[in-house]
Amino acid sequence: MKNNVFKYAAVFLLFFGFVFPSEKYTQVFLPGGEVIYAELAVTDRERQLGLMYRESINPDQGMLFVFEKEGIYSFWMKNMKISIDIIWLDKDKRIVHIEKNVPPCETEDCPSYTPAALSKYVLEIKRGFSEEYKLKLYDKLEFILDL
Repeated sequence: MKNNVFKYAAVFLLFFGFVFPSEKYTQVFLPGGEVIYAELAVTDRERQLGLMYRESINPDQGMLFVFEKEGIYSFWMKNMKISIDIIWLDKDKRIVHIEKNVPPCETEDCPSYTPAALSKYVLEIKRGFSEEYKLKLYDKLEFILDL
């Protein structure tokens, strides 16, 4: 009996680790009330790794990159296996730039995606999500960071 409990606990932890590899996540509320469960990328290492090597993400999952201050933050798709939408948000959590259907980079020379406006947060979500939910510039997203 004890062994079964440990087996189930190990399977649960392994599964949970693949769904939410980070222990830090938050809910991101869209203007229409939809919710994304976003893993947080706060440290330099977490931001560098991002969604690399992930085979897939669910429609209600994403990753929220949190920077210390506003700046121009470029993203690329090196070692990505899935296409995504990338949304840059300013300090007030308003959308300042959207890149839709960004494909994985399959060469050594990967292009960078750079907004023209300052941002403090960047949200990576499943490809097509921003179109499906009609996200547009200056929409405000809501989330609470408990870091």
